[in-house]
Amino acid sequence: MSAHPIATPEAMPAPFPAQVASRHAGAVPHQWGVDLPGITSGFPTSGKQFALTFDACGGPGNSDIDQALIDLLIAEQIPATLFLNKRWVDADPARVQRLAANPLFELANHGGAHKPLSVSGRSAYKVPGTASAEEAAYEVWDNHQRIIELTGRAPRFFRAGTAHYDEVAVAIVHELGETPLGFTVNADFGATASAAQVQRAMSAATPGGIALAHLHRPRSGTAAGMAAALPALRAAGFTFVHL
Repeated sequence: MSAHPIATPEAMPAPFPAQVASRHAGAVPHQWGVDLPGITSGFPTSGKQFALTFDACGGPGNSDIDQALIDLLIAEQIPATLFLNKRWVDADPARVQRLAANPLFELANHGGAHKPLSVSGRSAYKVPGTASAEEAAYEVWDNHQRIIELTGRAPRFFRAGTAHYDEVAVAIVHELGETPLGFTVNADFGATASAAQVQRAMSAATPGGIALAHLHRPRSGTAAGMAAALPALRAAGFTFVHL
């Protein structure tokens, strides 16, 4: 089931990242955060619809899969958008193709190196961001192309590493044909939350909201917390939808 669709860019010839970057070279950003103009953090809804998104961050110690979480979503037939980092993708391309083959899952772009998206190197949670418009553009584009290569479908949505952006980087994402996606519920705090904390965070779901959680840490509380939270939300009248 899909929500009233979020407007995403019309199909167009592939832009050249270097050209997009050149339009923003030297721009000085004035905003920084997870909820800036141009970042979509909710969707229009005619009922109690809610969207689940899960990030796979990749890199050392972060390229596993929470199979219990995936099995839960499949067993309960709950759709979700999966934001995959290129390092996670490259750790097991066949795994990505299996996920792409399941219509419950839409694959989205979580960047090349899991960096905050900046044109000045600004950091979040001590993670250095991309340092120029060119680096920001390729942080988006390299994984955009990799997902197409593996699945035959271009990702519609992008989420930066740490979900932080400046406003120039937000514009770059849009010009590259993707929609920066935010969140309304931080469900597992970077896969550090206990099951009880995940369940409690999810209880704050509201119609048209978007949850952010993670799928790369099988020893986290995410799967158990979702196993408790999702049936409770359904019992309260919520349906889960693709964006």
